[in-house]
Amino acid sequence: MEFEAAILVAQKEPLYIEKVKLDDDLCVGQVLVEVYVSGICGSQIGEIDGVKGPDKFLPHLMGHEGCGRVKKIGPGVTTVKEGEKVVLHWRKGSGINSTVPHYKWNNKKLNAGWVSTFNKFAVVSENRLTKIPEYVPNDVAALFGCAVTTGFGVIENNAKLRFGESVAVLGAGGVGLNIIQAASLASAYPIIAVDLYDNRLEFAKKFGATHIINSRKKDFSYEIKSITDSNLDVFIDNTGLTEIIEAGYNLINNQGRLILVGVPKLNNNINIFSLPLHFGKKIIGSFGGECNPQNDIERYIKLMISGKFALEELITERYKLKDINIAIARIKSGKSVGRVLIDL
Repeated sequence: MEFEAAILVAQKEPLYIEKVKLDDDLCVGQVLVEVYVSGICGSQIGEIDGVKGPDKFLPHLMGHEGCGRVKKIGPGVTTVKEGEKVVLHWRKGSGINSTVPHYKWNNKKLNAGWVSTFNKFAVVSENRLTKIPEYVPNDVAALFGCAVTTGFGVIENNAKLRFGESVAVLGAGGVGLNIIQAASLASAYPIIAVDLYDNRLEFAKKFGATHIINSRKKDFSYEIKSITDSNLDVFIDNTGLTEIIEAGYNLINNQGRLILVGVPKLNNNINIFSLPLHFGKKIIGSFGGECNPQNDIERYIKLMISGKFALEELITERYKLKDINIAIARIKSGKSVGRVLIDL
């Protein structure tokens, strides 16, 4: 097979849009999927920018949030069948954890992980796929690969938010908006969205933010103290910036939870006074909201279908694969709001 893919060749450089090849044979636990739609997550931007340090797997394929259809299954696969619609996700679900696939580009080996979505066809590990009903639209379905499951998982599993608790969300991008939406569903109050861009903040109001703060224009710590009477229950950071993490730690009350979704750059360490940790204050690192895709995606789809929350409005821009670098640039610049999708 030969098809188009976006390839990370060098960090801090645009992706290459090139033809890649794939052998017909599938190993145990591997599934060939035709990818219809992919989201762009902040994790991919972090990969490109080298947030976690040098990338030893270059060149490689990217993307971990998508929707597609199973074209072929490898030996041992039991949880999905040929012809079924699936969500592609990076969190482990049910089934086999296969070996990673190897593609070819310019007659050389091209690396990929257990899931990739910036390519028209993908060999995916069985446990990175979840079957979904046909009636779920492709573009909405893609968001269940990360944005929804991470956002809702942060509230449900990491923050364990209770009715009426206050929450501040730093970063109102695709995941941040779903955190806000989930907090609203959990009856939190107030729900404070903090971002650098007014367009994103106004958009956050549509998904449940009761208060908004532009941190370019105002001291967000002072504003949050004023809104909560210095009694913030949960601070959720999507930025990975150490100064924001430290501020969040100081803002939460003695039983408060600091949830870290964003990841600081390599060797950027936080500096805190740890004594409050002995008396109830908590710092919790989120790993995709600790979601279980096999169970949670089905639950969240039921909630969406019942009208408890909306996803179609969350999708604000769509691009073809050839224009993926334009899409990434718009996300990084703050010009885009909501989730940006790539149609394959």
